Amino acid sequence: MDSNYMVKVQDAKAVDVQKALQAAGIKVTSIIEVYKEKADEAS
Repeated sequence: MDSNYMVKVQDAKAVDVQKALQAAGIKVTSIIEVYKEKADEAS
């Protein structure tokens, strides 16, 4: 069964997310960047 998720990350590239998921035993079939927002400067 295939499932689709949206994950919001900070300071990570798609390849980093893929490696982390695979290290957790999760098979990743694709990662697509759907939106990129500018970091909040107040944080």
